[in-house]
Amino acid sequence: MDKGSTDQPTSSLLYSSLNDNVTMVTKRLGESSDLVVRHISINKTPCAVLYMDGLVDKNTVQEYIMEALMLDMPSKRASVKALYEKIKTASLPIGELSEVEHIDELLHRLLSGETILLIDKEKKALVASTKGWRDRGVQESTAESVIRGPKEAFNETLRTNTALLRRKIRDSNLRMDAKKIGKMTQTDIAVAYLEGTAEDSVVRDVHKRLENIDIDGVLESGYIEEYIQDAQYSPFPTVYYSEKPDTIAAGILEGRVAIIVDGTPEVLLVPALFVNFFQSSEDYYQRADIGTLIRILRLVCFCIALFMPALYIAFTTFHQEMIPAPLLISLAAQREGVPFPAFVEALIMELTFEILREAGIRLPKPVGSAVSIVGALVLGQSAVQAGLVSPAMVIVVAITAISSFVIPAYNMAIPIRMIRFVFMVLAATFGLYGIILGMIALVFHLCSLKSFGVPYMSPFAPFVAKDQKDVLIRFPHWGLFSRPTSIAKNNETRTNPNSKES
Repeated sequence: MDKGSTDQPTSSLLYSSLNDNVTMVTKRLGESSDLVVRHISINKTPCAVLYMDGLVDKNTVQEYIMEALMLDMPSKRASVKALYEKIKTASLPIGELSEVEHIDELLHRLLSGETILLIDKEKKALVASTKGWRDRGVQESTAESVIRGPKEAFNETLRTNTALLRRKIRDSNLRMDAKKIGKMTQTDIAVAYLEGTAEDSVVRDVHKRLENIDIDGVLESGYIEEYIQDAQYSPFPTVYYSEKPDTIAAGILEGRVAIIVDGTPEVLLVPALFVNFFQSSEDYYQRADIGTLIRILRLVCFCIALFMPALYIAFTTFHQEMIPAPLLISLAAQREGVPFPAFVEALIMELTFEILREAGIRLPKPVGSAVSIVGALVLGQSAVQAGLVSPAMVIVVAITAISSFVIPAYNMAIPIRMIRFVFMVLAATFGLYGIILGMIALVFHLCSLKSFGVPYMSPFAPFVAKDQKDVLIRFPHWGLFSRPTSIAKNNETRTNPNSKES
């Protein structure tokens, strides 16, 4: 690069010299081996085509850029400015074509999978959209399986995910606001919401929290979740996520805001309420009575997963009079020879099961399920035969574990696993009084939480009568004529309540 050149007003602008620009790009990328620089001559004017190997669709570069420039251009000599305008307006059959003037923006577009055209003595560069990296396509969801309903799931490509939402919501009010977060990764993010339905204050709050993120890189939506969530030290999630487009689309239709992060199949959804984590998209595809039964079953399983080991410890340690005599005699006979108190016995079994669960998740799929099932059977049976635990405790731990699997949202099941140990300590210390005090503290904590300004326990606290139609009990679709009051204050009406024929 000519150090004596004076045609560079600021260091971030492109040079007029083609060689200087190519040298600058090559130097900034450390002469990277995947940078392709193709020098060509158009009407005796030196030009260069730059792209990153592996990030572009080579067929698009070959057919719509190289052939158009080298074979289809007229041979008549023209000025550089006229040549630039000819290429920009009439020569490249590319749908997305733009221009850049700054070297930093050029590098970002180059590293995003776009192709750059530089022309000698021209301080602007043309950028053609030729992104073509491989993705795994639209496949079935592995984390949220359903019996009835769409099977498709998001993948790691941002534009594929936005297209999946556009297929679900074909409304001109659906907004997709673009952002880039991460100083080094420059991760693309899209904020999706329905204008006129989503609360304006929530949309502004989402944008503000995203803009305040100062981080080197964003590799997964969990980075974003930790920065924007309310109640940073609460075990309960205040941001919902899903990899199913129909679930996110339903949330957007209710007035929520979705945050799509490039590179991850999980899409964030806010505001998130406590009841949302116990609902599944399949609830709306089954009949209303079936959906209602399943929802009540999930809440029952939530209580079992949270309180059952603690209640067993409290009853067997402090409140034996509350157990029927035949059952008490059976439990006493089973515990004969067990060297540990009920709390230690439950603690050993719970920790053992947590270890087995994590081992089953981390191991390869063909091996993980076999290890978790066989491990649980062998260890449980061996522990009973060795006299370390009683058979009743194995049953309690098994029912507790199975109940925790019923909860659809994995990020809600984790807090239950954590808080279960707290209730076990309270039960071993104070009995039922400790459990009741823990329940009161838990309810206070849940009622104090908010998600983007919306009470976490809504519509229970504060109680909203007309929103109870889609909480524990799901009304038929013709009865869901309004959106949640706390979410969509701008546009509460969803359907006409009188539209059902009598």
